[in-house]
Amino acid sequence: MRIVLLGAPGAGKGTHCKRIAERYGLLHLSSGDILRRERADGTGLGKKAQGYMDKGALVPDDLIVEMMSRAMKNASAGFVLDGFPRTVNQAQVLDKALEAQGVSIDKVMNLLVDDRVVVDRITGRRSCPACGAVYHVKNMPPKADGVCDKDGTRLVQRPDDTEAVVCNRLETYYRQTEPVVGYYKTSRSVDDIDAGGEADVVAQVIFRMLDPLARKKK
Repeated sequence: MRIVLLGAPGAGKGTHCKRIAERYGLLHLSSGDILRRERADGTGLGKKAQGYMDKGALVPDDLIVEMMSRAMKNASAGFVLDGFPRTVNQAQVLDKALEAQGVSIDKVMNLLVDDRVVVDRITGRRSCPACGAVYHVKNMPPKADGVCDKDGTRLVQRPDDTEAVVCNRLETYYRQTEPVVGYYKTSRSVDDIDAGGEADVVAQVIFRMLDPLARKKK
């Protein structure tokens, strides 16, 4: 299966992409995670992207497309895209790239959530700089305050998880990324999903939509 999961920052794309990948044996391709890894490793791509990410702005299309095209070539069993495409141009390039391979996106899903919920979710996130584990000060706190359960490393708030940056990311999303939903709706069906509730409940809704497709693909 080839799946695109859309939604504003903090809508739960990362959480649900991981669950989808595990349930159906797909490769989880997260543009944000890969970019942060490139930045941490000090690669050429990471250095170019760093300035944009710290401000909450979108990384230019050419950098994202280069990275994601490389990643999709290793996804022979299928993939779920997290954080890509973020612009209509990226969506168009993706469609053309897949068409050249004789395939297409099987399912587009759009997670809907209120902006206030988004701000609370993102500003409350804390991550482990050593292992990458992610927590939330209210919804998913570590066992010991401010310390990673896995390795005891002091948790940090990422530079792009502050309220000012989150609000800028939301503004950018509505201006540049939300039109991707409209683009897909002109050529195929898009499943809108209320993602404001508990993650387990939202996941069950997603699985009910994807299970028939997974059976069909076997």
